[in-house]
Amino acid sequence: MNLDRLKEIREDRDLLQKDIANVLNISQVQYSRYETGLRLMPVDKLVKLAQFYNVSIDYLLYLTDQRRPYPKSIVNNKDS
Repeated sequence: MNLDRLKEIREDRDLLQKDIANVLNISQVQYSRYETGLRLMPVDKLVKLAQFYNVSIDYLLYLTDQRRPYPKSIVNNKDS
């Protein structure tokens, strides 16, 4: 899984790995493993990061270059 964008977006906001690790309630070492691709990031952590950065998970995973998250109406209609 290509998670290079995690480093890119973190550095764009002048944040350290330990800052993001605190957001995710994990150690800096564990976050570093996610960011470098040594470990797969669980979906719940990806969701939390997408919410923190206000972007879509697709953006974090390089599936799109659109930074915007999905509109809430689309997400809510999916459950219907």
